[in-house]
Amino acid sequence: MALDRIEKLVEKYFEGETSIAEEKELKTYFSSTDVAQHLEQYKPVFGYFSQAKQEQFTATISLKSKRKQKRLAWLSVAASLVVMLGIGFFAYQNTSDPNQENLGVIDDPEIAFRETQKALALISKHVNTGIESVNYLGEYQQSKNKIFK
Repeated sequence: MALDRIEKLVEKYFEGETSIAEEKELKTYFSSTDVAQHLEQYKPVFGYFSQAKQEQFTATISLKSKRKQKRLAWLSVAASLVVMLGIGFFAYQNTSDPNQENLGVIDDPEIAFRETQKALALISKHVNTGIESVNYLGEYQQSKNKIFK
């Protein structure tokens, strides 16, 4: 009767329907010496768990070196950021001239008109480039619609 129960439990185990208590029962049965001849093939499966339970990890892990490397990396990033901010502040202070307070103000209307035309022409050129890109996308959309109808 016990052998019949063990066979049913083995079938349930391989179907994934056993409970923890039933699995413990299978482990104790297969760890004993009186295992039925036709069930000997399953003995290594259940014997593996008892063997794996006894294994221990004994190597040492050094975590301090990685932490120091990360700290050193962040320290170098922070130092470079401070140097860049210092250079930027120094350059900003040296380029600001007190005589140039009215930047962008032109007193002569003709010069102002020409400069405005240059600026608008530059803006128009970039807008036209953007419109050409949108036209290309429109052609792509039409081709895609023809293919994926």
